[in-house]
Amino acid sequence: MTISPRLAPATAPYDEMIQSQFDGLMPPGTDPLVLFRTLANDQRLFSRFMGAGLLDKGHLSMRERELAIDRTCAQTGCAYEWGVHITFFKEQVSLSDEEIEALASKTPEEGPWNDHERLIVRLMDTLHASSRIEDDFWIELRAEFEELQLLELIMLAGFYHTVAYLCNGLDLPLEAYGAPLP
Repeated sequence: MTISPRLAPATAPYDEMIQSQFDGLMPPGTDPLVLFRTLANDQRLFSRFMGAGLLDKGHLSMRERELAIDRTCAQTGCAYEWGVHITFFKEQVSLSDEEIEALASKTPEEGPWNDHERLIVRLMDTLHASSRIEDDFWIELRAEFEELQLLELIMLAGFYHTVAYLCNGLDLPLEAYGAPLP
């Protein structure tokens, strides 16, 4: 038996700081995500989570970042976050239907990736499987990426494992507009 919701999301009116964050995160006219509203039950937890986010302009292109996030969501079975990211970022990063399917269900070698993108997908798989990067793979990565890009990729893998633990552990209902995880 599933108890749903495991934690009830906060409801409006929200604390002023939380409402300000929602206003900056969500497109106009879009309700805050269930994940964000659930975390908003505690201002401290909400602000810590938001402070760890990596959706800003960093060392990676938006496409590189989304490949890492989407692969991590697929590997962790996090249908909630997968649906949100595919819906909001698919067009912005020019993800084809073939690439979306490959992120969800194919090995890095089977996917339609160039060598650079294949390394990102492979890195997410490696970190998911073992939480380690062997020396020979690190050498391959260093030949293609700058140090700070690799640091950000590793942080994305870790952060989105945390997101998966939250979404899957709380059994969050999918957003109505979320893309299905194949």
